[in-house]
Amino acid sequence: MSEAETPSAEELVEEFRKAKVDEFLVHTCSLLASLAYGKLEAKELDQARLAIDALKALQPLVPEAAGRELQGVVASLQLAFADAAK
Repeated sequence: MSEAETPSAEELVEEFRKAKVDEFLVHTCSLLASLAYGKLEAKELDQARLAIDALKALQPLVPEAAGRELQGVVASLQLAFADAAK
């Protein structure tokens, strides 16, 4: 990336001002869920457990509709973890 394409500090600050925390939490949960599934596939159970625990901790903070979906994702991950741990 050239310097001309690199955003300035002021542009970055403005982008952060526009960001909504609830949307960021949902995005973060999506990334954590993907990481958890990947870690389960790789049999890195400690890392998978950490991602699942983080999702459970964030669940009460996400918007209600996303929280319901997240609850299903966490349940699926917990089942997959139990299978992987056998």
